[in-house]
Amino acid sequence: MIMRHIQRTAAVVAALLIAFGLAVVPALAQENPTGQENPPAQDNPPTHQGEEAFPKNLPPTMIIVNGQVWTGIPNAPEQEAIAITKNRITAVGTSQEIAALANNLTRVIDAGGRRVIPGITDSHTHIIGTGLQLQRIYLRNAGNRQEFVELITAAVTKLSPGQWLLGGRYSVDSWEDPSPPCKEWIDPVTQGVPVFLSRMDGHQGLANSMALKFAGIDRNGPPDPPGGEIVRNPDTNEPTGVLKDAAMDLVQKRIPKEDKDARLRALQLAMQSMNAWGITSVHDMSDPGDLPIFVTAHQKDALSVRIRSYVQTENFKKMLPTMQAIIPMTDDRFRIAGFKAYMDGSLGSRTAWMKRPYTDAEPGAKNPHGLHSSHASDLAAFAADIRWAHDRNLQMAVHAIGDQANHEILDIYESLPSTGERRHRIEHCQHLLPEDVKRFADIGVIASMQPYHKADDGRYAEAAIGRTRAQTSYAFKDLIKGGAVVCFGSDTPVVPANPFAAIMTARRGETLDGEVWIPGQRISLEQALFCYTVSPTYAAFMEDRLGTIQVGKLADIAILNTDILNASADQIPQTESVMTIMDGKIVWQSPVSGD
Repeated sequence: MIMRHIQRTAAVVAALLIAFGLAVVPALAQENPTGQENPPAQDNPPTHQGEEAFPKNLPPTMIIVNGQVWTGIPNAPEQEAIAITKNRITAVGTSQEIAALANNLTRVIDAGGRRVIPGITDSHTHIIGTGLQLQRIYLRNAGNRQEFVELITAAVTKLSPGQWLLGGRYSVDSWEDPSPPCKEWIDPVTQGVPVFLSRMDGHQGLANSMALKFAGIDRNGPPDPPGGEIVRNPDTNEPTGVLKDAAMDLVQKRIPKEDKDARLRALQLAMQSMNAWGITSVHDMSDPGDLPIFVTAHQKDALSVRIRSYVQTENFKKMLPTMQAIIPMTDDRFRIAGFKAYMDGSLGSRTAWMKRPYTDAEPGAKNPHGLHSSHASDLAAFAADIRWAHDRNLQMAVHAIGDQANHEILDIYESLPSTGERRHRIEHCQHLLPEDVKRFADIGVIASMQPYHKADDGRYAEAAIGRTRAQTSYAFKDLIKGGAVVCFGSDTPVVPANPFAAIMTARRGETLDGEVWIPGQRISLEQALFCYTVSPTYAAFMEDRLGTIQVGKLADIAILNTDILNASADQIPQTESVMTIMDGKIVWQSPVSGD
């Protein structure tokens, strides 16, 4: 059902090209959700255009009436209606009170008793990659080797001469025979076509013989690169076609890059699919080449989600001048926050960096504890890079999945002066040592987590790390109870961006196989919704302007087709947005909305 919605939204042809206002109101007083007294780091300031920028004493341009409005303000009562003037929320109250503010030019939206929430923030995306994947082969639904090969066979017939077959997002872990794929599976049906297919987590890929040849990989070499592994037949040294983490670059650098127009189309497709779920903001883990695409879309007033970009690079010093040249062109709709870096790989690929060896590591395994990333393979140099970024007031977002990887990045953050002021982040924080859970709050580190990964990992995690270590995996409840700021996202295109499927996973703890895993870490629906709306704005230094339905805040709002706070467990993952408003403008409207 999740893929049904992605396929439908990806088929939307027309772009939503909308003009946005740049004015913002001076900062509102807002309680720090961590309970800490650290002031925020000096983020890029909001765009001010004087006091006249705030729409005082003007009739609303739009009102929403007859809704069930969850404001996101803790312990606040529900409301019925909202008034919006230009791009700001100017009143919240009963339908009668708000209707009295309107004039004959005000657009009236009747929510029809539906649930109304603040716009959703996906706190971890690869947004252009999402749009590209929507146009590529998708193998996540393959249930066995035969289906896997059949899908590839069909996709090859649609390619132009010389075109690569890309995409994938496969996972074999729930197959009856979970043997890893190899080039011999696909070589017979991909003659003359170079193939590189990503595993669902993006930390492993499958290449056919033609792609391996392009990359110069054979039984004679090359050696494994730092932070990666070329999986080989132990008897012949022949590459199997599976490449892990840094080894994937050997093939990926041979793949022709999409041109600017193709990447703009991908961005547009991804934004449309996200708007249809009520998503109005993303925290994007961006490749350097994504930045000019974002700038172009912003200059064309074509952004229907706010993008906060963390630039993925191992060379911070080389990248900073490019970022500094773009920063003057940014505002609350597109902003460069800092850098994205990697500590390790993933659990599914057995490259997450663990304190103790993997439970299912074979005798003589090359990397029984997993792998540091190539950047973090020299931990002292990695720490120095983070200190360099910290000293320049940049926010770090560091990928860490294994318990030892999380421990080491927490140590690095703890060593920095005033680290809480920067609101540095750990992306994923999936597997934690028990003693590290409380450190997130103590140090002031944001826990950026993706609940839907739990649905996937829970099928095989205990085989990989054992039951004891799993008890502090996906520690949503313990982190929140300990005072940490936890924000939720998807990691799309690794998994679909559907926030409601993720919210349900955080609430029920079910895996894709329907089993409940680590029930002690489940949280309430309202807590999960808070992690998708309010908490991300603190992580983005925007809690004074976004995250709650409150007078003076930017008008990012979603009207849903399901009352997710009271619906059945089966209904919640199927929730969609009837209408999505970003910056006071309608960026998505369902054909069945009735407005």
